[in-house]
Amino acid sequence: MIVSSTEVQNNFGKYLQLAAQEEVIITRNGTEIARLQSMKDHPTKEVIWDSSVKESVEQYHFKGRKASYEEFLELTRDMENRYEYIDGEIYLLASPKTAHQYAVTKLFGLFFNTFQDECMPFVAPYDISLKRPNRKDPNVVQPDLMVICDLDDHINEQDYYMGVPSLVVEVLSESTRSKDMVKKLDLYMESGVKEYWIVNPFNRDVTIYYFEKNEVSETNTFKYPETAKSFLFENVTVELEKIFK
Repeated sequence: MIVSSTEVQNNFGKYLQLAAQEEVIITRNGTEIARLQSMKDHPTKEVIWDSSVKESVEQYHFKGRKASYEEFLELTRDMENRYEYIDGEIYLLASPKTAHQYAVTKLFGLFFNTFQDECMPFVAPYDISLKRPNRKDPNVVQPDLMVICDLDDHINEQDYYMGVPSLVVEVLSESTRSKDMVKKLDLYMESGVKEYWIVNPFNRDVTIYYFEKNEVSETNTFKYPETAKSFLFENVTVELEKIFK
């Protein structure tokens, strides 16, 4: 089967399923540029896109070779799926499960009722562009929840926020656990985020990192049924009984 790159971008899930049955050749301007091919005998059951970008069907994790920022923008333009771009790698975000969404919804409600006009909580999907020191290309992430205190100062002409959130929350899931605990911790620390919450529905605990000068200044882990307390915002406290099922 031969299809255009635009068609694949608009219907990636469909062609991923078709690739399990037959090879899908992808073209751009009439030139063959990539292929989706099943690896039926491979133990991880992966589907390879031109040996450069791959998705693990079991983990719904889209990642591969180092892609440029421009390639990331081209690939994800006008696509309905959610993507992140971290240190040159592309990640397709899975649809979250109930425990994940329960925690996000409860936290957002608590944050919304706590913060006044000076800061505003947002939830995904909402692209945040973050730069590491001495690196040209930005990273693009979609935190589960974030608190922005300088919204009016950093909205560009396309109505995208281009600043750095003061507080970021990631709720762990099976497919994002290692990325949230390692890659994103490092990214948020280096890019100017002041506080990072890792919410763990599996262990029912919350770990909070406070960053100063791009380093971990303080950290604390709160376990169910304790009350989590922000380092950055004195009035932000969360009873863990309210966010975990």
